[in-house]
Amino acid sequence: MTADDTGDGRADERARRAVDAVWRIESPRLIAGLTRMVHDLGVAEELAQDALVAALEQWPAEGVPRNPGAWLMTTAKRRAVDQIRRNETYARKLRMLGHELELDQGSASFEVPDDPEVIEDDLLRLVFVSCHPVLSREARVALTLRLLGGLTTDEIARAFLVPEATVAQRIVRAKRTLAREKVPFEVPYGPDRADRLASVLEVVYLIFNEGYAATAGDDWMRPGLCEDALRLARVLSGLMRAEPEVHGLTALLEIQASRSAARTSGSVPVLLLDQDRRHWDQLLIRRGFAALARAEAAARARGVPPGPYALQAAIAASHARALDPARTDWAAIAALYEQLAARAPSPVVELNRAVAVGMARGPADGLALLDALAAGPAGPALEDYHLLPSVRGDLLSRLGRSAEARAEFTRAAALTRNNAERALLLERAAAEAAAADAAPEDDRTS
Repeated sequence: MTADDTGDGRADERARRAVDAVWRIESPRLIAGLTRMVHDLGVAEELAQDALVAALEQWPAEGVPRNPGAWLMTTAKRRAVDQIRRNETYARKLRMLGHELELDQGSASFEVPDDPEVIEDDLLRLVFVSCHPVLSREARVALTLRLLGGLTTDEIARAFLVPEATVAQRIVRAKRTLAREKVPFEVPYGPDRADRLASVLEVVYLIFNEGYAATAGDDWMRPGLCEDALRLARVLSGLMRAEPEVHGLTALLEIQASRSAARTSGSVPVLLLDQDRRHWDQLLIRRGFAALARAEAAARARGVPPGPYALQAAIAASHARALDPARTDWAAIAALYEQLAARAPSPVVELNRAVAVGMARGPADGLALLDALAAGPAGPALEDYHLLPSVRGDLLSRLGRSAEARAEFTRAAALTRNNAERALLLERAAAEAAAADAAPEDDRTS
């Protein structure tokens, strides 16, 4: 290999990295703008991918253009014209595109829209289409990461520990479903808006949670998914400034993400109360507080109470304000969980409320609440949820009932699909077994 070969290789690698970076940033707007023009999400993504291939071929030799987003859009539009000309239904398709492509005597002249409001409107339309309730939850997540996160099918598959073919099928089926159901490329207004927005926020929340506490595999966290979700939440906050829950979700994710560096020691999970809070990211905390303030202001402007995401963000903010875990205002957190249970009742919310009550009023009160939850209508829904025995084990441990705590931690370890979490639970079970063995005989039989 010659020196020139080495230099050319480095230049090619720099150009490839530039293409990847530009694609992650520009692909959502590119696909959104193309979808508005061709009225077909699948075709729009194909055109965007064609433009990406052209960039990979040309940028290493010609250099990265001054406005890479505009270059990609212009290239994609030209590919659209070429495709239409090869299509037997040229005339019909040409009328459909109309003035958008501004065809001129067989040669194309392209004006790239530079109006930020037009671009943002297109992007918002793409968000609502990708997260449409007509799609399954798994399909919404995969399509959102693909179109708005700029992830490849392989990257999505690795993030969720599923075969690449499974993700590819979900995306293909999602596009077919959107086409079959004739889902319009628009931002919903009126009565549909709240339901559709809830679907959008749920998808972003699910992506973040899978990165923050992976449901399966060897890793406790998958930071890339957290970053993708946080970026999407920030984009939504910029696009929907008057929506309180958009800011509430952003606040929640900012504050949760601030703990990332402290949540593991090597590959071992570190529980919230054991984390070194000096490692919490104060910039993210400040951003979270600012987003929470925007959520509260937007709710006041509408005359509505805080929504579920804003309440969860307020809970996260209470933890963030306590530089020492011992100074956590558990009474305030328990009250917030009570509000959350009223606004968005669910077994998981009640489970977390039992934790907060156990910290605020003592483990006996928390255990009573937890056992009532398990014995009630929500019991079947929590039967195979590993955090139920995990929380119960913690409360029993604090009450000195080590043998019972060991059994609960062992059961929780059997239920979790995350290997790092299983190891932590088994470690806690072993510690409780040792404590039970060391207890006086009368304590063991009481």
